[in-house]
Amino acid sequence: MSERIDPWTHDNITRGRTTMPDDVPVLRQWKLLRILSVRKYGVTVREMAQEMGVGEKTIRRDLAQFRDLGFPLQEEVGEFGRKTWKLDQSRQLPLICRFDEAVALHMARQFLEPLAGTHIGEAANSVFRKLSASFNERTLEYLGRFHGLFHHVTRGAVDYSKKGSLIDDLSMAMEEQRATHITYQSTQATEPVTRDVYPYSFLYYRHALYLDAHDPNHGQVRTYKVDRIEEVDVSNVHFQKPADYDATKYLKGSFGIFHGDGDFNIVVRFLQPVARYVRERLWHESAIYEPQRDGSIHARFRLSTLEEFKTWVLSFGANAIVLEPASFRDRIARELEAMLEHYRGQPAKRS
Repeated sequence: MSERIDPWTHDNITRGRTTMPDDVPVLRQWKLLRILSVRKYGVTVREMAQEMGVGEKTIRRDLAQFRDLGFPLQEEVGEFGRKTWKLDQSRQLPLICRFDEAVALHMARQFLEPLAGTHIGEAANSVFRKLSASFNERTLEYLGRFHGLFHHVTRGAVDYSKKGSLIDDLSMAMEEQRATHITYQSTQATEPVTRDVYPYSFLYYRHALYLDAHDPNHGQVRTYKVDRIEEVDVSNVHFQKPADYDATKYLKGSFGIFHGDGDFNIVVRFLQPVARYVRERLWHESAIYEPQRDGSIHARFRLSTLEEFKTWVLSFGANAIVLEPASFRDRIARELEAMLEHYRGQPAKRS
């Protein structure tokens, strides 16, 4: 015996409408939705209560709310009157995903907002529109509560809304492996320069999009910031991307997205005020942290280039001291001396 609740009919939503309290424990209900989605043979109220660490009355209230919201709850009574619950997968969304997966996609929408205007952003928005159309008004209202759990901070993000066509052309060049002429304005040059490149892949790093492309004139792969590319002209000349090209492996020795041919073994002492902050993150796969008695740590890295690493070390101010190699330590010292000259050379204006 089973009872199916169809979430796609308006009648199931308007009947028995209730107001959701502001303190709905969405994390518990999110986990409960996952359980109901993945348990092929259903789960009893007692089992759900035990897994969630709450009383059976709480689970029954959650199930009642899910039913009121239009989720396709299926209740089945088996042998000896054993009653189980699950989300009816025969009522799958048009995108063929479980309901907990649909909720996750709905929540992840904000993370693609920086790509608005690009073909990636437009394609994602198309998926989200279809997803939203699959939910009724009450369900969407409920899902809106999950947005408060995650906030994507996008300060410093690049606006690509006017670069959509350019990014489309670069994507086509990658897919069809066609040589491309790009007009690029670097930070060092006073005028944009047109060059031939073989586009390999996009890199998304710190809210900005980059192009990894082989430069045949220099015989190496170079990285170009997409918002500095002014024009793109895809030619009919085809190139062969190396079969062993892998952006992840290629950037293995990088501290960001810029690669190099060097081999640097670096040791940096981070003083106690920032030691925990450094230690609790995996800044690079080569990182080794060695705690010291005074609360500081010695951090060891092996990198192929130092430009991005230099900026990172300087961001810690006096709390980061380069110990090795001596050449890099001297380079940091010269940078700090130049900074001091700027402050010493001109007195601060009094407000």
